[in-house]
Amino acid sequence: MQRVWKSNSTMNSFDGATHTKDDISGDELSRSALATYMRKEEEIQRKRTEIKDMVHNQLGRAEEATKRLADILDELEALVDPMRKEVGILRKRIDVVNRELRPLTESCRKKEKEYKQVLEIFNEKSKEKAQLVSTLMELVGESERLRMNKLEELSKGMDSLK
Repeated sequence: MQRVWKSNSTMNSFDGATHTKDDISGDELSRSALATYMRKEEEIQRKRTEIKDMVHNQLGRAEEATKRLADILDELEALVDPMRKEVGILRKRIDVVNRELRPLTESCRKKEKEYKQVLEIFNEKSKEKAQLVSTLMELVGESERLRMNKLEELSKGMDSLK
């Protein structure tokens, strides 16, 4: 509202109302209070906008960080997947080899047991052979000695005939 000053300390407004000095100072106080209120509102609005901008900036940074973390996670999963596949393949191969080894191990144990039995029999037979050879050598030695004695007797007997 616009006001026009008159010389008798009254003021008329466009709406035709007349105001005194006390009304004017109250009006000025109202205007001052309204201006203060408007300034504070503007300041509040400005701070609100600043905070809103800061929140948007933080959200932007958080979204970027989330994207980076998702990318890193994807890279890690890409690294882990081939290893998991290789490990799985190797484990399956190990299981197959273990299944193949079980009967072979059992066969090997049986053959070792059989080998030990055969070796024991072989050693016994070798000892028996050694004893028989020793006995044979004794008999051959005894036989040779007896034949030599007989030959000597026959030779003496022949010598006596002459």
